[in-house]
Amino acid sequence: MNINKSAVVPAIYIIITATVIAFFFPREGKFRYQFNEGKPWKYGLLTAPYDFPIYKDAGSIDAARDSIRKKSEPYFRFNSENETAKLESWNSRRKQLEKKDVPSQTLDYVDKSLKYLYKRGIVAATDIELMKKENHARVKTLTNSVAEIRSLSDFHSVKSAYEEIINSATPNIDRDELRRYNINEYLTENLFYDAETTNAIIEEQIADIAPSSGMVQEGERIVDRGEVIDSRTYSILSSYKKEHETKSGGAKRSNIILIGQIAVIFGILLSFALYLLTFNATIFYKRKNLLFILLCILTACLFSALCVKYNFINIYILPFAIIPIVIRTFFDSHTALFTHIITVLLCSLVALFPYEFLTLQILSGIVVIFGLKELSQRSQLFRCSLFVLIAYVVFYFGLILFQEGDFSKINWEMMIYFGINFFMLMFSYLLIFMLEKIFGFLSPITLVELSNINNPLLRELSETNPGTFQHSMQVSLLASKAGEKIGANTQLIRTGALYHDIGKMNNPAFFTENQKEGVNPHEKLSFEQSAQIIIAHVTDGVKMAEKAGLPKAIIDFIVTHHGKGKTKFFYNSFRNTFPDKPVNEKAFTYPGPNPFSKETALLMMADSVEAASRSLKVYTDETIRDRINRIIDDQISDGLLDDAPITFKDIKITKEVFLERLKTIYHTRISYPELNVTADQRHNGQSPA
Repeated sequence: MNINKSAVVPAIYIIITATVIAFFFPREGKFRYQFNEGKPWKYGLLTAPYDFPIYKDAGSIDAARDSIRKKSEPYFRFNSENETAKLESWNSRRKQLEKKDVPSQTLDYVDKSLKYLYKRGIVAATDIELMKKENHARVKTLTNSVAEIRSLSDFHSVKSAYEEIINSATPNIDRDELRRYNINEYLTENLFYDAETTNAIIEEQIADIAPSSGMVQEGERIVDRGEVIDSRTYSILSSYKKEHETKSGGAKRSNIILIGQIAVIFGILLSFALYLLTFNATIFYKRKNLLFILLCILTACLFSALCVKYNFINIYILPFAIIPIVIRTFFDSHTALFTHIITVLLCSLVALFPYEFLTLQILSGIVVIFGLKELSQRSQLFRCSLFVLIAYVVFYFGLILFQEGDFSKINWEMMIYFGINFFMLMFSYLLIFMLEKIFGFLSPITLVELSNINNPLLRELSETNPGTFQHSMQVSLLASKAGEKIGANTQLIRTGALYHDIGKMNNPAFFTENQKEGVNPHEKLSFEQSAQIIIAHVTDGVKMAEKAGLPKAIIDFIVTHHGKGKTKFFYNSFRNTFPDKPVNEKAFTYPGPNPFSKETALLMMADSVEAASRSLKVYTDETIRDRINRIIDDQISDGLLDDAPITFKDIKITKEVFLERLKTIYHTRISYPELNVTADQRHNGQSPA
């Protein structure tokens, strides 16, 4: 079936979401206490339940590692292969120089200098710079596995070795003569930095660092209520937490725990999917909507997991109430509440006190739903945030008194957390605005702002096209009233209807509602030309809307309010005038598309019915009903409503709503029957009683 196929992608989204949440959730045994250095211990007396070591914190171990690396002396290793080759090359060169009667004392000096420098060690200049950069004044040289500590100043580079030979020559040796022998050609590195040995020695020393700095004995007192946690107590508590998590499974069973987490999380998300399928299938099958809601759930879960895992902020600082606020803004109240419940249920899996967490968060979510039952103003978001703050405080006091029965057990820091939570909720309006732009949603607040007749486009329409403006207002009332009866988005219909004919501002005189009596510019045009001018108001309207930055959901009303229908007046006139002439169907057909939602379908029906009702000569129940039925039935037979999710029952209700509204607009009255008067009464001038 098509339903099964269309459910594949949403199912994949849900599986991926469950997997990501499970991946970030901690998989160690849950530790029941939350603590911070420098803060008072808010629980009762804690004693060690078993022996455990006091582990050094990561900073201490890192400092010890850094100390070892700084104090370690790098290793260099001699390699005489290149040295031997260079000396042999010099010996050959010496024989040549002896034949040229070079003084033997000069040649002996070079021999002695080369051997001396090679014995001390010639190092690559890059290695010397590296040692200086790392502040190593001493190194260890390896010769046949024997290490000797040497000063870095003992070594030469090729360049400094050459300069040493030239500058150390005795006065009876001609230095210019020495330079002509190109002695630098017989110098090369014979001592090399051994990074592998150096790192191996360092790692051995690091491995010997003791991970703990003492032991805590079973039954030993650790901390009591109200005591400020100093650095030592913090180390003991951190060690106890680590030992507890290790004993309760930890890494040994992390894979098994992960599988269990995925199963539980997927089960919770599956219940959410079943809810959507049963009560709001349009969200489930529309990928953008489902992806948006899953991202809201995922974000809340990830922040919760990070708070609990790394303990950098209290979980009650996170504004969970922002989820129902956002979901309610773009969808319905039921979906918002169910999404919130699913989210906090998932987050409670990592919360330290899940019962209290669930109670506070679910109740705050209910407060949001009631506070935003009819969202139409920014001020409602502020009031809702304030109600959430009050709810948090009241319910928290109630829980503590219910559980402990003691005012002294109240943690006043929670008031600070709730205050920060309230402050973050205040930014929900900014978040809603950003989400509108990212996902292409429309909030009721934005729709209300767009429907303000002081909006530049609507103001221009009312001033330049008063007839069209009044038509749009009537269409807005008709369509929104019908939408209210069949469960459509009335605010969206109302706003879309106001803008659906803005394209007529380019050629107002060509539309009946704007024409002055006796002036019709179509009389000078062919039927095709007239049809094209009428059709152009759709494309012109789209251009105006895009230039004004109107949302796509509003532009949809402009492009669909005639669908792929025809300009029937000019089309029928052409057919009647030229019965034997072939018709260019495209010239008389709107570009479309046809309506694809309840809202756009209602606008199409209301637009056509309102316009057609103006041409009635007599306004009675019968004439109005006949005109409504004929217009809407023609649209159905032409297939203009085939793509819209609207039922025959919806259409029947819509027709009745249109009839009642038009009767009110045109003030239809019934005809009163006259009483028959007898001949005698007429003769006596009497009137019937």
